[in-house]
Amino acid sequence: MKRTVVVMLKEPYPGRVKTRLGKDIGMVPAAWWFRHQSRRLIAHIEDPRWHVVLAVSPDREGLQSRVWPAHLPRIPQGRGDLGDRMARILRHHDRGPLCIIGADIPGIGRPQIARAFTALGATEAVFGPAPDGGYWLVGLKRTRAVPARIFEGVRWSSKHALADSVTTLPDKRIAYVDTLRDVDQACDLRMTAPGARVTSEA
Repeated sequence: MKRTVVVMLKEPYPGRVKTRLGKDIGMVPAAWWFRHQSRRLIAHIEDPRWHVVLAVSPDREGLQSRVWPAHLPRIPQGRGDLGDRMARILRHHDRGPLCIIGADIPGIGRPQIARAFTALGATEAVFGPAPDGGYWLVGLKRTRAVPARIFEGVRWSSKHALADSVTTLPDKRIAYVDTLRDVDQACDLRMTAPGARVTSEA
């Protein structure tokens, strides 16, 4: 079954993307950073071993946008919180192993994605932790139905996000791969660089 990587993207409008970073460096520079970081990440993860799909927001603007590479398929994220949108992607996209990633993590490349899919060969779910208690990747093998309550009650943007998400998969064998840092504030820009990672768990 084919492997799929879904990259979640927002249109890089100043004041609507990376607002915490924008408070430190300005909303226009923050949107500019996200736009170029996202394009760089997409280029670094394209690989014949898997399909790359862009999940865009806002739906209409994202589907029509000229910002993102035109050769890659796009799907709308739809409504709801992050958990609602990720659950929808996992349930309704073509069958087969699927990993969802964010676009604001400079350390993601082909090796990190490959490790996640390798982990799914022996387990049913995989997470890529972040140092702040969140995560940069979630993946499911999807040989069975996606759990009905997946991501329900998760405290997003908190130190509990990963632990809460794991509890919504009580009957799944779970693997953990590389720990990577995302960019939320100006200090994160100094601590991350393309290809950098905090720890690696092969």
